[in-house]
Amino acid sequence: MTDQELNDIIKTLKAIPDGNDGMTRAVLKAAADSITLAKIKELTDVKTEVESNEAIGESDGGSEMLVFSRKEIDSMPRTFRKQFRCKGITAHVHKRRSGKRNWNYEIRCQVNHQKINVSSNNLEEAKQKFIRRLQEVESGVASPKTNGIPSTFDKFAGYFFEKFYKRKVCTTTYRVAMSNYKNHVLPHFGDMPLSLITADKCQELLDRLIEEDKVRTEENVFTMLNMIFKAAVKHSVMKHNPIDMVFHTKHEREHGKALTKDEERKLLNETAGTPYQKMFAIGLYTGLRPNEYKTAYIENGFIVANNSKRKNGKVELKKIPITPMLRPYLEGSTELHFTRLEQIRHKFNGILPNHKLYDLRTTFYTRCMECGVAEVATKTFVGHALGGMADTYTDLSDDFLKAEGEKFSY
Repeated sequence: MTDQELNDIIKTLKAIPDGNDGMTRAVLKAAADSITLAKIKELTDVKTEVESNEAIGESDGGSEMLVFSRKEIDSMPRTFRKQFRCKGITAHVHKRRSGKRNWNYEIRCQVNHQKINVSSNNLEEAKQKFIRRLQEVESGVASPKTNGIPSTFDKFAGYFFEKFYKRKVCTTTYRVAMSNYKNHVLPHFGDMPLSLITADKCQELLDRLIEEDKVRTEENVFTMLNMIFKAAVKHSVMKHNPIDMVFHTKHEREHGKALTKDEERKLLNETAGTPYQKMFAIGLYTGLRPNEYKTAYIENGFIVANNSKRKNGKVELKKIPITPMLRPYLEGSTELHFTRLEQIRHKFNGILPNHKLYDLRTTFYTRCMECGVAEVATKTFVGHALGGMADTYTDLSDDFLKAEGEKFSY
């Protein structure tokens, strides 16, 4: 019989109206001489739902392998449906006495490295509970081995950002990270179970970003994925970090460029008589990061601001003495007012288009070195770690910091 003839027969069988058992039986009876139920089972290796359940129901206890019917598989979540159809996954059913007349059915199965275990006094109810548990695992609501920790990428990433990452970084860093996540990472992984994410899947995203010439974004996404998957491994929702197997070249960061003294004068002269002059003077002569401007205030001869580089999620303050270079611009001031960062950046770019606003920080660090300010004081001013034991045991006095600040003059 040719394939075309087989297709014609299948189309004819499908055309039989639902519920017309008489017509169906007549067709099957006509074919009974050449094909039987035993032959179909031999070819397909499929048990009927009745046979499978009866085998378990009539046993005197112990374990049996449960093969789910096509209807039951169709009711499973999409992620697991394919596993049960194509890979022949079966569930292990353990039947125990529960009292004199009742039985307890426990269904166990390991799918995608996740152990799923349900039980009930009724086999049909146990099977439905098993399917519901599959749905919970796919949606990330719960996993038997993770105590409620989400097990899909989107759910776990949201959990990681909210519970851990958000507490560790400043608002600006968090906002940039979430932008990269929503624009590049989430569309790529979606609600994929963490256990199915491979190194190839990660490599595919990173390679695409490089091809699009988004080198800095690729670097940030690599770091982000590494953090997420490390956390997933620690929470036992992944066995291995797929990023460990990814090919990644660390790209050199673009170094800041200090302003020349002529450029400093140009920036301050062209904003004379406007609030921008004071803002740029603070940037030049304190080394604050742009995202720290809005937190700055004056206190006892110092500019005090939040250090945006947090340690263990804690917000720390840093103090920069009001130096001889900054003093003339703050004369009579008791408070600091900054406009929106976007406006400051726009004004700066209009005057010095070949520089970035962050270059004011680079300029301050450079001038500190040129003026002979002690390195330990310079690191303290800009909010860098001192390194080694110094971070634990060094507590520089205000007098020392002010004395070093007086050297900042040119």
